[in-house]
Amino acid sequence: MRILQINAFYGYGSTGVIVKDIGDAIEKSGHKAYFAYQRKNQPVPNGYCIGNVLDWKAHALMCRLVGRQGFHSAKATKAFLRHVDAIQPDVVHVHNLHSNYIHVELLCRYLAENNIPTVATLHDCWNFTGKCFHYIDCGCEKFKTACGNCIQQTAPPRSYFVDTSAIDHEAKKRAWLSIPNLTLVGCSKWICDEARKSFLRDCRIEQIYNGVDTQIFHPVDISSLRQQYDIGEAEPVVMGMANKWLKKDDIQLIPLLLKEIPNIRLMIVGCTLEQLQQLALYGNKVVGIGFIHEREKLAQHYSLANVFVNVTHADTLPTVNMESICCGTPVITYDSSGSPELIREETGFVVREYDFCAMIQAVKRAIEHPWYQCAKIGKTLFDKKYQYQKYLDLYKAINSKSQPFMA
Repeated sequence: MRILQINAFYGYGSTGVIVKDIGDAIEKSGHKAYFAYQRKNQPVPNGYCIGNVLDWKAHALMCRLVGRQGFHSAKATKAFLRHVDAIQPDVVHVHNLHSNYIHVELLCRYLAENNIPTVATLHDCWNFTGKCFHYIDCGCEKFKTACGNCIQQTAPPRSYFVDTSAIDHEAKKRAWLSIPNLTLVGCSKWICDEARKSFLRDCRIEQIYNGVDTQIFHPVDISSLRQQYDIGEAEPVVMGMANKWLKKDDIQLIPLLLKEIPNIRLMIVGCTLEQLQQLALYGNKVVGIGFIHEREKLAQHYSLANVFVNVTHADTLPTVNMESICCGTPVITYDSSGSPELIREETGFVVREYDFCAMIQAVKRAIEHPWYQCAKIGKTLFDKKYQYQKYLDLYKAINSKSQPFMA
């Protein structure tokens, strides 16, 4: 089989790594992997870059002025579709299309007219909303019937002058439902359930978790890291991500934790320079760390922590949860969107949103509790070889139309 994957990124970012890993699985199984992308961080075998910097900026500008993200870049998309003609893929696997680089309607029309078996992974909600990536944090349910008068008009992707959410919602509905052989894959049970509330409700919807490279994410030696950050052997470490912890509604958790559990060290990863200065106010009780690009180094930090606290409110399937569990570190998260479904009794705790008292108690329990089964369960449930074999089975099933598929 010839399988073409389309995504905004290749090789980096959560979805870019997923695309590369699925491609590796395709090649190892004896099939041929092709890729189309906007940006990459390494050479891409059988790769095609859709558009160029000028086109991407023009698409972004049009989105700001008149809305309609994903409905510009017509010329670049048509050139790409001529490339697809040359490949003659047996299956096209679509990931994220919302990064100002492709015309969704033209792509779906091509897939429909050529009756190409199509897989679309739902990494977020954009495919079935009029605009937004997530709506759960604002409580909007317009996607169930018809978008319009968007209450997240100022949120990304922002349009300054025109609200096209109603037009785009209807256009996406026509585009996706025109593809006769379409299979949607939710990377969490939560987003599968959300898609079934939308205009995609009558489509085939399967659930496959994203995979983790357990050759990288597993418990590792952390003695050098303790020395680097001057963390004593007996000091419990609570780890979190800056883009979640330092939001307005959640930053108050930092002083509350330090007050209630004074012997801990907080380790906040992914900080900007401004955020590092902000965290410096807490002295050595909070270790602020910049962005960690090397996955091996990130695995060290998970392994150093006694517990990973993910205060996300709108997340389809947090890869960080899976990575932490695979490194033997339990996770505490809110009962919101897809994050809690990754947690079971042996791998962490789920608390109510904004219940800081429950969060603090859960951190105390996590520090005191041994988590011997955490890494083993993570490897069993989230290993990429296991998860991406399911995609290979799905490709075969929809291509032959004769083989059953069991997720």
